[in-house]
Amino acid sequence: MGTSKATLPFGPESMLQRVVRLLGRVVSPIVVVAAQNQILPELPEEIIVARDERESRGPLEGLRAGLKALPAHVGAAYATSCDVPLLVTGFVERMIELLGSHDIAVMEIDGFAHPLSAVYRRGVLPHVEALLAADKLRPAFLFDAADTRRVRPEEMRSLDPDLRTLRNLNTREDYLAALADAGFQPAG
Repeated sequence: MGTSKATLPFGPESMLQRVVRLLGRVVSPIVVVAAQNQILPELPEEIIVARDERESRGPLEGLRAGLKALPAHVGAAYATSCDVPLLVTGFVERMIELLGSHDIAVMEIDGFAHPLSAVYRRGVLPHVEALLAADKLRPAFLFDAADTRRVRPEEMRSLDPDLRTLRNLNTREDYLAALADAGFQPAG
């Protein structure tokens, strides 16, 4: 889209600032994971910023950095991306509830798991490390290695009827549609 999604304007804030603000209503602490040299918008001082150890290794690399950065008293984390500005906080709360005694709770639609709409216990970190060491970068390998609760859309529709939380923005058209749905006009 010509600019980093994290810094893309979304109403009066950047897309990342919006996602962090929304998540801050239901979870704490918040860890933002970025590429090694990625520039981030200004974030509240309580936000923990972690960096990928290695570039271009996908969601598992980000998950490793995020889980390692969690304070010791935090047992699990909801993972999402910065390009979901229509995130519904009730969706996040329900995913955390559905984790139950499982290692992972991941949203799955028609056989496709959404690794960045999932809750991970910090205990999956050894699995993540082993998969990265073996260059097995697909999150599906992690879901097979750990006790994973696959959440179905019908379990979430009462909280997020259109599953807006899963709506990431990959094109300019996606971005413009999300702005309109949120009641904003494009900047400039």
